[in-house]
Amino acid sequence: MSDHLRALLDNIERLNRIGVALSAERDSARLLEMILLGAKEITNADGGTIYTVTDDRRLKFEIMRTDSLGIAMGGTTGKEIPFPPLPLYLEDGRPNNNMVAAYAVLNDKTVNIADAYVEEGFDFSGTRKFDQTTGYRSKSFLTIPMKNHENEIIGVLQLLNALDPHTGKITAFSSEKQRLAESLASQAAVALTNHNLIEGLKKLFESFIELIADAIDEKSPYTGGHCRRVPELAMMIAEAAVHAKEGPFKDFYMSDKEMYELRIAAWLHDCGKVTTPQEVVDKPTKLSTIFDRIELIATRYEVLKRDAEIEMLRAKLEAMEQGKRNVASKLEKAYRQKIMQYEEELAFLRHANFGSEFMRPEDQQRVIEISKRTWVFKGEIQPFLSENEVENLNITRGTLTQAERQIINNHIVVTIDMLEKLPYPKDLRRVPEYAGGHHERMDGKGYPRGLTREQMSIPARIMGIADIFEALTARDRPYKKAKTLTESLHILGKMKEDNHIDPDIFDLFIREKIYLKYAQQFLEPEQIDEVDESKIPGYTP
Repeated sequence: MSDHLRALLDNIERLNRIGVALSAERDSARLLEMILLGAKEITNADGGTIYTVTDDRRLKFEIMRTDSLGIAMGGTTGKEIPFPPLPLYLEDGRPNNNMVAAYAVLNDKTVNIADAYVEEGFDFSGTRKFDQTTGYRSKSFLTIPMKNHENEIIGVLQLLNALDPHTGKITAFSSEKQRLAESLASQAAVALTNHNLIEGLKKLFESFIELIADAIDEKSPYTGGHCRRVPELAMMIAEAAVHAKEGPFKDFYMSDKEMYELRIAAWLHDCGKVTTPQEVVDKPTKLSTIFDRIELIATRYEVLKRDAEIEMLRAKLEAMEQGKRNVASKLEKAYRQKIMQYEEELAFLRHANFGSEFMRPEDQQRVIEISKRTWVFKGEIQPFLSENEVENLNITRGTLTQAERQIINNHIVVTIDMLEKLPYPKDLRRVPEYAGGHHERMDGKGYPRGLTREQMSIPARIMGIADIFEALTARDRPYKKAKTLTESLHILGKMKEDNHIDPDIFDLFIREKIYLKYAQQFLEPEQIDEVDESKIPGYTP
């Protein structure tokens, strides 16, 4: 085999190897870098530049390399290229054919220049100035438009100073090198287009997910921001687990793709709430329906006050007619006491109506006692409180009845049903599992599937703690004040002791002070108190 044929086969092999690598790369900066380095390799060029065509018809510098000068900008270097984009059209609208890169785009043509200093028709004044400053000699140029599968030019590959592999002297780019570079430019354009399409679909997918989350947050002023905060907290916990050097998570690992999968699941964990009735999601008080029925009860008390006053006046009139003037003051005193009792009872019911973390049994009994009172409505004697009003006012926690809570709980079933119907790519197939597990318990008493700790993945268990801690510290719930860190961690610790949440993740959450990192970003200053970790129930340092 001749040396020429062997060199040709080597170049084809290089081209294939570079093409395979390009198709596998997902990072745009590394992809551009691979394109330029690959082109320099197969043409033995000293330098090169890649431009991309912008929407405003300019050529943007993306990456530059000149080996002999040690120049490396753009790409993965982190060094910005200081040159402004090249206009494809001049201010008067004429095509900018004086610049070789712009000319290649405007004319859809490869430009192969043996010596820029003697070439006519192009403006190389900037190149000459660069050479004077650096002592460099820019000589041979190979400028190739990069076209995608739709024959649309999306960028320019420009190579500088082909070097003789034996002597190291600057030579012209041969027709053979040109064809290899054009083939690579074509593959590179397809790779860039595919990358841009994938990134575009990914951004569309993420934007749609955020749109759903925003719609859920907007559905109620009392849970607004929950869908945005849970992903942030879930990622904090996951990253801490991945970076753990000892303990239960020392061998735990999640790839970038797996972390992305968890983030998507966290964004979608409450998507089923789009089907939850507004009056249930947004129930600020126990008696709220279309309006707050506490005002109906207040009206009934006004009726009782009116009846008490009428009864007192009639009794006074009868006493006066009988000449018993000394009983009038007693009647007025009894009337005032009754009015005070009604007002105190109404204040009590108003307080009970707002809901709380826990309603005492004695308060529940008092509601029942009040309900035994009667009042007259449209000539008929009625119970003072209906069975439904008693049921709502005696809600132990929050503002929802058991039936309403079941409606809320059903959102997770809907979430799982919705998510399992989507045609996920391989990298996102566990989204339904992660998103659907945040109401399960470690002892199997959660819902909807009653999974135990052993049946749940670590990311799914992470979701549970992220969801609970966000809810505990949320400052916008109608039935409770914003809790401090100490209060929230105390409740979370009790949940660990009750086998509700994962004990190892809970300990990691405290030990790595993830709660504090989250608090500094999302909580009000008055919520961030000094936490004594030794007093947190169930915490194992």
